[in-house]
Order: sequence, then structure tokens, then C-alpha cells
Amino acid sequence: MTRVRYRITHASRYAYDDAVAVSYNEARLTPMRLSWQTPLETALLIEPGTWQHHYQDYWGTEVCVFEATTAHRTLDVHATSLVEVDASLRPAPTVDDWAAVRDPAVADRWCEYLASTPLTAVPRELADRAARIASRSRPGDAAREISRCVHDALTYEPGSTQVHTSAAEAWRDKRGVCQDYAHLVVGALRHVGLPARYVSGYLHPAAEPAVGQTHRGESHAWVEWWQGEWVAFDPTNAAEVGSRHVMVGAGRDYADVPPIKGIVAGELSTADLEIAVELTRLA
Repeated sequence: MTRVRYRITHASRYAYDDAVAVSYNEARLTPMRLSWQTPLETALLIEPGTWQHHYQDYWGTEVCVFEATTAHRTLDVHATSLVEVDASLRPAPTVDDWAAVRDPAVADRWCEYLASTPLTAVPRELADRAARIASRSRPGDAAREISRCVHDALTYEPGSTQVHTSAAEAWRDKRGVCQDYAHLVVGALRHVGLPARYVSGYLHPAAEPAVGQTHRGESHAWVEWWQGEWVAFDPTNAAEVGSRHVMVGAGRDYADVPPIKGIVAGELSTADLEIAVELTRLA
């Protein structure tokens, strides 16, 4: 499977116990335009909503800012994208030695992808494992082995963690979801001096997606590290990133690329969130 075309729908509904007077929000739901990925159509429908403003944030992710200025007890955000992906067009890495990736010029350029964050700080046990792996392997091989180490150590368990769960907490409990796998690998790669970033997007759940079939999906996370070009790997599945992956954004950790975030004004007691993602291969 090389070039494929997907239709992706991502519907989010926030239901509040009490009426919200105003909400101000940011949505990061639009696939990025890259050498191997082409968004053909995108639409974002919001109810209730007023104006929308679109911009590209510091990390290169497409953002839609919007307000809901009438009192509401539900907020519906429905994103639809038509995107083509051809993983064979991803640029190949140009360096694979530690002197090159740890060069001061590289460290200066990608300093933000080398610094630990509260979500990516790794425990000593994993840091030591990563250092041992890096000491005997070239950067690309080491990054994949570290990713597989995290994959083997954790059990994938939906609902076991939250968006604010740190890498150290997931490692302690030895369970998590894609976000936790990505945070752990990103933190471990940074620990050994390899610039790494957290990637947010979608993964088609079928190994061989059939044209015309619609599948339930969800947001997904994986990692990229710098070898002269960004190299992608999916630690949750211990697999190379291919044409089943659709990239929406990248950043230091999840906090830089949440699908939707915002603030509300009003008597808010609780908010329930329902999310439905569907992916259809069209060609």
C-alpha cells in the first residue's frame, strides 16, 4: 500500500451540567501539508459557533480558533478531512552517527526537542536502559530498540491513564495508551541526545484497508526523531509509520497538540465528552 486517500471525520460533543455563557477554543484537527501527505479538503462545523480564525502555530500545526458566545449546554465540533498519504515519499535520513546528531548546531536548532518536560521526563530505570542501548547502537537502530523496549514494558490498556498522566507514572504502572508510549520514547531519546518530538494524528485500524469501508478509529500518537530528516516510528504498535498514519501535528508533548482545548465562562460543574472518529479509504 503506497498512495492512499482517506476521508476522516472527527466528531466531539461536550455536554455541560449547567449552561455555559461563553467558550473560547482551539482545535487542532487538520492534517498537515507535507511532502508525503496532501490535505485535499477540510471542513470544521461548530454548533453553537460564531467566527473562526485559522493559523499555523509555532510547531507548524494548523489551528482553528473559535468562540461560542451564546449560552449553551452542549458544544459540537465536527471536523471532516480528505487527505492523500504516500509514505514512500517520506525523505530518508541523511545521518546515522552520534557525532552528527549531537553536533552543537543540531542541539541549538532543535533545543526544544531535547529538553525534558513534565510529561516526558523518564524514570532512572528507563534512562539507564536507553543509555546502554545508545552506547552499543547507531542512532536509528538505538531509537527503534528504545521504542520496542517501551512497547514490551507496557500493557496497552484504554482508560488506564489521562491526558495529564506523565511518562514516569505510566512507566511505574506499566500500562497506558499511545500517548504514554510516545511520551516515554520521546523522553528516553532526548535523554541520550537525540532530538525527538511527539506526533499527533490518526492511524487507520485495518492492516489492509479496503476501499469504501468505514472503520471506527481514534486519535493516535507516535514519535519522530532527527537524523538529518525526521524519522517516524509507532512505539504503541512497535512498527514503522506508513501510509495508514495521518499526521495532524507535532510538538514537545501532548500539551502542544491536543485535538481541542478551551476555556469556558459560566456555572460549570462537570463536562462529559463524547468522541467519534471514522476513517474511510476512498482510493
